Amino acid sequence: MTIDVVLAPASALDPRQNHLLAALPDGEWQHWLPHLEEVDMPLGKVMYESGRSISHVYFPTTAIVSLLYVMENGASAEIAVCGNEGLVGISLFMGGESTPSRAVVQSAGRGFRMKAKMIKEEFERSVPVMHLLLRYTQALITQMAQTAVCNRHHSLDQQLCRWLLLSLDRLKGLDLVMTQELIANMLGVRREGVTEAAMKLQKMGLIRYARGHITVIDRLGLEQRTCECYAVVKKEYDRLLPATTAI
Repeated sequence: MTIDVVLAPASALDPRQNHLLAALPDGEWQHWLPHLEEVDMPLGKVMYESGRSISHVYFPTTAIVSLLYVMENGASAEIAVCGNEGLVGISLFMGGESTPSRAVVQSAGRGFRMKAKMIKEEFERSVPVMHLLLRYTQALITQMAQTAVCNRHHSLDQQLCRWLLLSLDRLKGLDLVMTQELIANMLGVRREGVTEAAMKLQKMGLIRYARGHITVIDRLGLEQRTCECYAVVKKEYDRLLPATTAI
């Protein structure tokens, strides 16, 4: 069981730093606001576990959450990432109470949560909310599908480029801090593979890498080095979501 740390309501963090919340019509926003609780999202925190009922939907603002598929032997691989462009817990309004994936914080920060009962009621009550959440879900499914293709057909350093770019789109700044083991779990490879791919990008002058701390030096170079998968995913988010939510 995981425990959410609910922060004091006096916090200055604006829920509308999450682009989906910012895209809500004003009437819906005013209705939602009292039901949003700010939560701390530390590195490695499990937001929900595979096969277990989900109690809340989460709207990250400064954190990034990785959705992982976990095998019976404990091996895992990332199927999507979610940050300030969206939400974690789509199964709640898509007709399920649980999901076979696991949600783990890959970059520490904060966000907001809403109770499962509330998000399901809002999805059924409001047509604008339903359409917004369904468009986000379609974009997320595109990311999942493209990740599967990328993992099958592209090199590890290209996958790492794609993953870094998707992460940067959801963060302020050019630094990512996370454990080598977490990166390996997300990409579904050995830690040695992560080190080899990261050192290759470092030798190309694209990043600076040291024990899980990655600083992007040349973002344009990363975009040129990565496969087409990053552009496909970004284009779909930009196409499906309002301008305020496009990453």
